[in-house]
Amino acid sequence: MSGVTHRVVAAGEADLRFDRWCKRHFPTLGHVQLQKLLRTGQFRLDGKRVEAGTRVQPGQTIRVPPMELAAAAERRGPSEADARFIKSLVIHDDDRLVVLAKPEGLAVQGGTKTTRHVDGMLDALARKGERPKLVHRLDRDTSGLLVLARDATVARELMHAFQQHRVRKLYWAIVQGSPDRNEGLIDLGLGKAGAKGFERMTPDALDARRAQTDFRVIARTGKVAAWVGLMPRTGRTHQLRAHMAAIGTPIVGDRKYAPVAGREQPATAPEGLMLHAREIELPRGKGPPLRLTAEAPRHFREGLAWLGLDAEALKFSRLQDWPEEG
Repeated sequence: MSGVTHRVVAAGEADLRFDRWCKRHFPTLGHVQLQKLLRTGQFRLDGKRVEAGTRVQPGQTIRVPPMELAAAAERRGPSEADARFIKSLVIHDDDRLVVLAKPEGLAVQGGTKTTRHVDGMLDALARKGERPKLVHRLDRDTSGLLVLARDATVARELMHAFQQHRVRKLYWAIVQGSPDRNEGLIDLGLGKAGAKGFERMTPDALDARRAQTDFRVIARTGKVAAWVGLMPRTGRTHQLRAHMAAIGTPIVGDRKYAPVAGREQPATAPEGLMLHAREIELPRGKGPPLRLTAEAPRHFREGLAWLGLDAEALKFSRLQDWPEEG
């Protein structure tokens, strides 16, 4: 067995949780094994003990124990079926970016009970031996655009663009009930609250941080449901889901936040979370921004049909029609 080694956190890995860093570099390392290595201090960050939730920063040094190297040696790439699948999701690919149309139900990264996810298939999209790098995330049950960087330099640029709110994103959602205005700004801070394993993002949390979402009603079905466009100005966990629940119109299919808003899933509604990352606008230096669109998946189209709308409705609500942030 090989001995202890040391690795330096890359520029594109800024603010990554330590357990996510491990999952990225050593996909075969199990959750239980990782926790044991952390408890016994075999992993070290700049010479000090480290916890799973610690955020790493570029330039920091990670001590990697021998057992970690053994796990890395067992690494297997994606199956042929998964390689074909992840390639089928690509809607844009150049020397800087790969953009996927992620389906509903597919996790972006692995967890204790998640073995099939985007991150585990990225070797199939590698170029010159370098796999694409995640620069943002979507919830497992949210469909739509997921951006990957081709290298660490591009990843760093994109992460800065996301952090500085220079990336514009438009989501589509079908919500229960109907907002009391046709458009507006939801300005409610969000923080995590609730018992372990049942946490939710809520404006009532003691550690609530600033969160803002622009919304616009595209179509209504009386007071039963509405199709809305959502543009997040900030990027909090579950922001769109928590904000829509907070104003009394939770997203259809959201079993985590709809009950909090006092609403149960409509019996006649199609299955699936009706939240879709429809468009994204990415800065490109001095040139015009890159604007990409992900077609609405089948379950979302079924949701529109449930509202009484046909395919013609899909041409409405475009990112270019939304004003820049004031």
